[in-house]
Amino acid sequence: MAPNEEDSTLLKLELACTDLKNLLRASAKVEETLEKIDSKFEDTEETLSTAAKRLAPLHSLAMTAKALETRINRAVSPALALLDSFKLAESLQQNLLAVSSKASSERNTKRRLKQLLKYVDCVDQLNATITTISQDGEPVIQKLQEVVEFLSRTKATDQYRTHRLRETLVTLKTLYENEVDAMRFDGLLDESLLNLQDEFEGMLQQLKHQDIGESREDEDAEIVGSDLGSEMEVQVLRGIAETLANNDCLDICIDIFVKVRYRRAAKALMRLNPDYLKTYSPEEIDQMEWESLETAITLWIQHFELAVKTVFISEKKLCVQVLGGIMDGVIWLECFVKIADKIMAVFFRFGEGVARSSKEPQKLFKLLDMFDSLEKLKIQFSEVFEGEAGADICTRFRELEKLLIHASSKVFWEFGLQIEGNADGFPPPQDCSVPKLVRYAINYLKYLATDIYSVSMAKVLRTEQIWKAGILSKPETDENLLNDSITNIMEALQRNIESKRSHYRDKIQPHVFAMNTYWYIYMRTRNTELGKLLGDKYMKKTYKVLTEESAYLYQRQAWGPLVRLLDTEDLKKQSTVGAIMKSKMDAFFRGFEEISQKHRGFYVIQDIDLREQIREATIKFVVPVYTEFFNSYSSVVQAKSYIHPQSVQGLLGQIFNGADRVSDGKFRRRDSKDRLAGGISTSIESDIKDFRRSGSNASDI
Repeated sequence: MAPNEEDSTLLKLELACTDLKNLLRASAKVEETLEKIDSKFEDTEETLSTAAKRLAPLHSLAMTAKALETRINRAVSPALALLDSFKLAESLQQNLLAVSSKASSERNTKRRLKQLLKYVDCVDQLNATITTISQDGEPVIQKLQEVVEFLSRTKATDQYRTHRLRETLVTLKTLYENEVDAMRFDGLLDESLLNLQDEFEGMLQQLKHQDIGESREDEDAEIVGSDLGSEMEVQVLRGIAETLANNDCLDICIDIFVKVRYRRAAKALMRLNPDYLKTYSPEEIDQMEWESLETAITLWIQHFELAVKTVFISEKKLCVQVLGGIMDGVIWLECFVKIADKIMAVFFRFGEGVARSSKEPQKLFKLLDMFDSLEKLKIQFSEVFEGEAGADICTRFRELEKLLIHASSKVFWEFGLQIEGNADGFPPPQDCSVPKLVRYAINYLKYLATDIYSVSMAKVLRTEQIWKAGILSKPETDENLLNDSITNIMEALQRNIESKRSHYRDKIQPHVFAMNTYWYIYMRTRNTELGKLLGDKYMKKTYKVLTEESAYLYQRQAWGPLVRLLDTEDLKKQSTVGAIMKSKMDAFFRGFEEISQKHRGFYVIQDIDLREQIREATIKFVVPVYTEFFNSYSSVVQAKSYIHPQSVQGLLGQIFNGADRVSDGKFRRRDSKDRLAGGISTSIESDIKDFRRSGSNASDI
């Protein structure tokens, strides 16, 4: 077993030795191979180094060529774009002519407006293209010229190509210098802008105000402005305006707009026939008939409101729609004010003329109407004429309000002064009737105290007081101001009445005059706004009491002497009662006849109720005394020789028979109410004459 193990070990060692030999031989071969490769690498490196040295000039030339290409492209590309712009401009001009031809031949309004929109858009594109050419031309030519000069100087390319590039430069430069200005100022663009101006003016003229000057079914309906054009019309007008503005035609655009819309607004208002506005100076207004002036002021108020609420609101809306997008909305308000300024100046001129004209009493109510209309319009007027552009018109509006306040207050105060100064101006009425001045003044103040005018008058008085006393003062309430002012005029009227009363020479007429006048004031004032303003207590304490006092004095002065004639004290001491009685009766009826005649023409009591009260009071005052006298002494003489007390009552009734005083100074009979009770139908004169004839035949006892 041992020898076998040794043999196997030896065999393994031999095999290992063989493998080592083989490995050494392989390593020697690898080493030889690596030496060969190293030699080849050295040869390759030497070759590459030589090649690199030979390729270096070519690389430099390639970099130079790349830089030259970039420089040329940087000049040529904009030049090509500029040429494309010229081609586009030419194409747009052709399109513009085609659209213009279609728009001119189109009869349908809506389709024509669409063509105009295309026309405006084409003009905008042409303008933008020409603007691009104008802005880019000089820089492009400058760059191209620099490239040509560089190539010529450096000889970076052949002469043929440099020559062609130079010719292109000259052609492009000539085209730019000759064509751009022609396209902008003398070409189709300029003609198109002129066409747009004509279209702009024509479309603006077609936008009319509707329903101006036509009667409205509902007079109380709110007056509002309306749109002047359709949505598409406004769109076209706005596009034209913006196109004109973008082409340096803004001034022309504004002139056209203001001129056309001013004429349209003025023509709309002329449909109202405002011929009265031609008369505006205070002197001319003073010469107008009152009815004509009253009508003119009424029309002025209506037309002023209509102008502000309809015409100018519509015009303002159109200005915003058409011109609002130009210059960030700066100019449209100024254009609107230019349109309205001349028209408003005419309205203001008339209003100022009325305010500065003579301060006649009847003008007060029309002045208050004008003031009230301005007060109602004040807020809306400020909104319509807003901003700095409308400041002048708003200032003139406020100045007109001030003039109306001054004029109204002056007319009111001068009315009181005229009443005061009229005390000796005219004699008192001979028939003791109510003077026209009193009638006028009471009706005047009654009208002033109504809700229509009391608020405006109080506002005028309060404003005037604040102006005089200062803004920090504490004015009275409107009601107290108006009450005090009207009370002052009523007191002036009372002084006027008392002054006229003192001018009568007759003893009884002053009392009849005062009774008639104060009763008229009291009855016409109570249960009215004027009576409520003055107060029922004041009216009774002043005018009713004065009426009662005058009635008492009238009765004592007119009928007291007759009643005293029938005093029986002296008859008791006389023996010849019949003669004294006859004398008293004669004197009584002579006085009765005299006073009855004076009641016809001098002691006229016009008011039916007052006349009835005086009749009853006079009957109660006279008839009982006459009845007592008649009953006491009728037995002494023949009773048929005397007028019965019932007949005396009838005669007194005839004196207060209800006849009304008319303008010609004659009496007018009433109906059956005026007939006397007891069947008495004879006149006062015939009854008294019958008594005298019968009395003259009676024997003295």
